[in-house]
Amino acid sequence: MPKVKTKSSAKKRFALTGTGKIKRKHAFKSHILTKKSTKRKRELTKAGLVHTSDEGRVKDMLRI
Repeated sequence: MPKVKTKSSAKKRFALTGTGKIKRKHAFKSHILTKKSTKRKRELTKAGLVHTSDEGRVKDMLRI
């Protein structure tokens, strides 16, 4: 059997924290920024965590 490869798109989008949770970026921060409030744009800059119901699928893509 060959080695199972990591999905390269998932490798670019997700990262593991020290406690084993999966970090992600927020959407809606790339364009049409003039109508979004400063507070909203600032909050979107911060990293979020993948929801527990989606963790299994992400871990499968990352082959963890």
